Amino acid sequence: QAQVMESGGGLVQAGGSLRLTCTATFLSFGDYHVAWFRQAPGKEREVVACISWGGARKQIADSVKDRFTISKDKSKNAVYLQMNSLTPGDSAIYTCAASRATFCSQSAIDYWGQGTQVTVSS
Repeated sequence: QAQVMESGGGLVQAGGSLRLTCTATFLSFGDYHVAWFRQAPGKEREVVACISWGGARKQIADSVKDRFTISKDKSKNAVYLQMNSLTPGDSAIYTCAASRATFCSQSAIDYWGQGTQVTVSS
C-alpha cells in the first residue's frame, strides 16, 4: 500500500534551520505533485510550498518565500523542504501530500503523510 511519510522535524532555536524530508513507498513522486502544508494549534491548515511532478514548477507561500525552499530528488524519490531563519511563528505540524490531479491545493490529495512537529523556541 502506497504511503507518504515525513521526517526531519524537531526543536530548533529561532534563527535556526531544519530540512524536512518527504518520502514515499510504492509510489513515485515523479508521477505526483507534492505539497507541504502546516497547521499550528488553533489555526487552519495552510499550504507552505509545492513542487510539480516534474520539478519544474514551484510555489512558495508569501509568508515564507524568502526563507523556505522546496526541491525534489528523483533518484531518492524524496521531496525536501529547507527552512531557514525559523521563527516561533513557524511552529506547527508539517505534512506532505501527493496529488496526481492538482497542484498546490488541498483538494484531490491522493496521499497524506502523518505529519512531523516543528517547534521553534524563542
